[in-house]
Amino acid sequence: MPYDHRKTVRRTLVLALAATGCCAVLAGCATSQASPPGGRPRDVPGHPGRERGAVPSAVRLSSAVPGPSRSSAPARGSGSLAGRTIVIDPGHNSGNFRHSAEINKKVDIGTNRKECDTTGTSTNAGYTEAAFTLDVSHRLRELLTARGAEVVLTHDGERPWGPCIDERARIGNAARADAVVSVHADGSAVGNRGFHVILPAKVRAGTADTTKIVGPSRTLGERIADRFAHATGTSPANYIGDGTGLDVRNDLGGLNLSTVPKVFVECGNMRDPKDARLLTSAAWRQKAAQGLADGIATYLKG
Repeated sequence: MPYDHRKTVRRTLVLALAATGCCAVLAGCATSQASPPGGRPRDVPGHPGRERGAVPSAVRLSSAVPGPSRSSAPARGSGSLAGRTIVIDPGHNSGNFRHSAEINKKVDIGTNRKECDTTGTSTNAGYTEAAFTLDVSHRLRELLTARGAEVVLTHDGERPWGPCIDERARIGNAARADAVVSVHADGSAVGNRGFHVILPAKVRAGTADTTKIVGPSRTLGERIADRFAHATGTSPANYIGDGTGLDVRNDLGGLNLSTVPKVFVECGNMRDPKDARLLTSAAWRQKAAQGLADGIATYLKG
């Protein structure tokens, strides 16, 4: 058949347009992560922004629920934290807002039963504690991984809600973590400023027994408080801990059920305008992550 240049040109244009149409369709299929609904999250009565309760060590993980997120650590033997396992627990979950029934279900924390989780607190402008904790946890993971540690996150925002506080404790236990840090921000009154580190009290009741972790957890908390203040330039809380930046609690399941050294860090008060300006600053959050990383490293180096 004779060569027809015009047919070739027409065929080329049709193929090009078809490819363009496919790309457009594919682009239209991409989905974006839903933002949490507007408005202020519900606080825990009496302790805004804090964990309502803790949970058991007997709940089986569902195969349909994503497991903990692990880092891709540098080759074994490289970095000052090589061979160490650190679990980071980003407090709350942005999806909790849409799953009130699930997070309000009570779980066993050894000493009693408390809610699975809470929504956490927020700044007056609506920046949520869950968004803050996940961002700081990502920054902290990067810093620790660079030092050779294996880092496990209790969740990475991939779950629709949770995990419950008992499951968070079990993740750290199962990893046989050298240290676990639960990242939070408080929701106290205006004028209450600064950070504090929550340490486990000695608890022996039901399935909870913190006897072996009280001492090392205090050391971990002291190291973090020191390095956090140095890195961020902020002071220990002026409303809790008597200026030490340390607070001992026996009512948090995430601590009660832990069998490895663990602390909670309330990085600041989201309801105070001055603290809120810091917490919403990406540059300050990097400093916060640096302080946490330095404190953990100092603790692990002995």
